[in-house]
Amino acid sequence: MRITAVALGILLLATIGCSGNRQQQLAEADGGYTAPANIYSVMDPTSLVYTDVAAGAAPSDNPWRWTGFLLHPLGLAFDYGVNRPIYAISSSMPYLFGYTSEDAMLDAQRR
Repeated sequence: MRITAVALGILLLATIGCSGNRQQQLAEADGGYTAPANIYSVMDPTSLVYTDVAAGAAPSDNPWRWTGFLLHPLGLAFDYGVNRPIYAISSSMPYLFGYTSEDAMLDAQRR
């Protein structure tokens, strides 16, 4: 059990990495300086007005991002094939299925 936990920990550290981002680690290794996305703090509410913070991140920053890209079509297929028909059936008989006005509001906000 302990060997499994250690192996899982090593696997997580290898895929996710330690704290800090990849650009920062590369800049420290090269001895160079990489400018941040903007001069404003990400926590500053006005920073989104001046720059697109997501555009400053490297697309290969996290390996799980590629997994999300690959699994996204499966999630859409599940949404259109299972979830939306269940909402359609339950909205036709709200008293039987417990379909509330909040459910109707959430279903109306879908794209």
